[in-house]
Amino acid sequence: MKKLLYFFSLLICFTATSQELEVKGKTYNPSSTINDGVIELEVNGGTPPYSYKWSNQNTPLTSKRSSGLVEGVSYNVVVTDANGETVTKVFTVETEAITEVFNGAMTPAVSALGSVLFWDPFAALGIYDPVAYADLKRIPIPNWSPDVDNKYVLKKWLKPEGAKVKKGEAVAIISKDNGADQTIMSNATGALKHLTAEGKVIYNSDNQEHIIEQGAHFFAEVRYDEPLVITHPNGDPVTKGIPFIVIWLVLGATFFTIRMGFINIRGFRHSLDLAKGKYDDPDAPGQVTHFQALATAVSGTVGLGNIAGVAVAVSLGGAGATFWMIVCGLLGMSSKFVECTLGVKYRDILPDGRVFGGPMNYLRYGLEKRNMKGIGKVLAGLFAVLAVGASFGGGNMFQANQSFEQLAGQFPVLAGNGFWFGIVTAILVGVVIIGGINSIANVTGRIVPVMASIYIIAALAVIIMNIQNIGPAFSAIIDGAFSPSALKGGIIGVLVVGFQRAAFSNEAGVGSAAIAHSTAKTNHPPSEGFVALLEPFIDTVVVCTLTALVLIFTGMHEVEGMAGAQLTSDAFGSQISWFPYVLALAVFLFAFSTMISWSYYGMRAWTYLFGKSKKTEFVYKMFFLVFVVVGASVSLGAVLDFSDMMILAMSFPNIIGLYIMSGEVKKDLGEYLRKLKANQLFKKQKVVE
Repeated sequence: MKKLLYFFSLLICFTATSQELEVKGKTYNPSSTINDGVIELEVNGGTPPYSYKWSNQNTPLTSKRSSGLVEGVSYNVVVTDANGETVTKVFTVETEAITEVFNGAMTPAVSALGSVLFWDPFAALGIYDPVAYADLKRIPIPNWSPDVDNKYVLKKWLKPEGAKVKKGEAVAIISKDNGADQTIMSNATGALKHLTAEGKVIYNSDNQEHIIEQGAHFFAEVRYDEPLVITHPNGDPVTKGIPFIVIWLVLGATFFTIRMGFINIRGFRHSLDLAKGKYDDPDAPGQVTHFQALATAVSGTVGLGNIAGVAVAVSLGGAGATFWMIVCGLLGMSSKFVECTLGVKYRDILPDGRVFGGPMNYLRYGLEKRNMKGIGKVLAGLFAVLAVGASFGGGNMFQANQSFEQLAGQFPVLAGNGFWFGIVTAILVGVVIIGGINSIANVTGRIVPVMASIYIIAALAVIIMNIQNIGPAFSAIIDGAFSPSALKGGIIGVLVVGFQRAAFSNEAGVGSAAIAHSTAKTNHPPSEGFVALLEPFIDTVVVCTLTALVLIFTGMHEVEGMAGAQLTSDAFGSQISWFPYVLALAVFLFAFSTMISWSYYGMRAWTYLFGKSKKTEFVYKMFFLVFVVVGASVSLGAVLDFSDMMILAMSFPNIIGLYIMSGEVKKDLGEYLRKLKANQLFKKQKVVE
C-alpha cells in the first residue's frame, strides 16, 4: 500500500512539473494620467522559480508586475523557468485619454530621433566598449546624507588590508559622537582596501573639506576579482556612450575657434563695448540695438537648463563636470560669432522695416552663392521645420509646463490650476509678442538684467556665506575633471556630461540666436557676431557655473536620488530659507522670457515656410498662445521630449552651412578689424559739458 501511494505521489509530482509553462497577463490603465500603465502576469506550469525579462528597463528580473508604462506602446516579457524553458509575451496597455494617445504615438518618434542624436559613432566602430563596468564597490557610512550632523571615526578594523571578504561579512567598527558604535558589513565580495586608518576620522560635518569632497563618507572599498557589468533592473547592461550630437556641436565649436583665430578670447573686450552701445549707429538698418538683440537671444537660452540641467550634470558627473561645462561654453562663443555674423549678412529687410534673417536665409542664399542652390534649399527648409516644432515644444510647452510645476511646488494654492495658469501666462505672452520684435526686445531688455541679477546675487550670497569652502570646492572641480572616481564613469564620462549640458544650455551651433541678432541695427555683420560672443559666456561660464558652485559649496552635489530644479532649490534653501520662493519666481521669469524669444524664432521659421505676410505672422502667434495653455495644463510626456530634441536637431543643417561659409566669415572679420583699427567705424562721441 505504501509503495502504491509513493508511486502515485511521484506520478502527481511528475505531472505537475511536466506541465508546459503558461503565461497569462492583464493590463491596467489606472487613470487618465500618462505613463502609469500596469501589466501583471500569472504564470503556471514549468519549474519555479521564474525570472521575468521585461523590455521596460526599470522592472526587476524578479518581478511579475511592471508599472509606470507608456499607454499605447507594446512591451514584451520573456518568462524563464528553472529548467530554462521560456515563453515570450507582448502586451499593450490600452489608451483612454487623448493625452495618452499623443504620448503613446510620440514615444516611438522620440526613440527614433534619440537613436540619431545620441548615437555613439566610437562604439559603433568598435573603438571602445560603451558598457559600464564596476571594478570595485565602496563601503559608506550607514545612512549617511549630505545634511548629517555628526562625526564618524573608524574605531577598529576587523579585517586587514587586502583580505578576501564576502558580502555580509563584518569588516570594521565605527564610532560616532551621537549614537552607539556600529559594526559594518561588507557590501560585496572581493579584496578589501582601507581608505581610512584605524583611529582616524572618516567624516566630520564640522569639517568643510569633508562637506565639499566627493565621496568623503566612504571609508573602504572592495575590489572585485573580475569587473562586473553594471545593469539596469531588467538585466540590460548600462552603457555610457559619447553622443553624436555632443561630438557634432563641440567639434564645430572647436573648429570655429581655431578658424577665427580664437575670436572668443581676443574679441571679448570689443564685444563688451558693442553691447554697451559705444558703436550704436541710430541710422543703421535694423530694428533693435545691439544690447536688445543680445538680451532677446540670452533670454532664449538662460532658463531651466541653467537651473535643472546643471543639477543633473553635477549629479551625474560630479564636481568635475563644472570644468568641462566652462570649457564648452568658451568654445561655443566662436560658434555664436560665426552664425550671428551670417545672420546679419544674409538678412532681408522689407520696406515696412520688418527683418527676416537667421539660418533659413544664410543656408539658402549663402549656399546659392556657391552654386549649391539645391543643398541650400533643403538645409534651410529642414531648419525651418525643426525650428517651428522646437518653438511650440521646447521653447513653449516645456517652459510653461515646468514653470507651473515649480511654482505649484512652492505655492500649493496653484496645484490643479494649470489651465488657468496657462491662460494668464498666454495673456502675458500675447501682450508682448503681438507687438513684434521691438516689443519683445524692450521686454527682454528689462527682464533679462533683472532676473539674471537676482539669480547671480543670490548665488554669490550663498558662495560668500560658504567662502571658507572655496579651496576644497575648486580642488573638487579640478580633481573631478581630471581624476574622477570610477563611480562617475571616468574622465570621458565626466567630460561628456559637462559638454552635453553646456551645449544643450547655450545652444551654440543650433542657430536660433542668429534669428534674434539678425534684427540688430548695424552696417557691419561681424559687429553682431562680436555681441553674440557674450551669450555662451553669460549663459554657461557665468550662470551655469554659479549654479554648479552653489551645489558644490553646499555639498548638495553628493545628494543621490534627486536632481533637477528641486536639487538646486534645496541647495539655495539650505542657506537662505526663503530663497526657494524667489527661485520659483525666477524660474517663471526665465520660462516667460524664453517663450517670448522662441515665439519670434518660430515665427520667422513659420514665415519662411508659409509667406511673409502679417496675416501669416498672426496665425502663428495664435497657435503659439494656444500651446502655452496646453503646455501648462496637460502632461504631454514624449511630445515635449520630441520637440525638445528638435532644438538639438537644428544644429545639423546649421553647422553644415557654417562649415561651408566659415571662410567667408573669416574674410569679413579681417575687413571689420581693419576698419576698427583704422577708426573707420561709427562711434558715439562723448558729450563734453
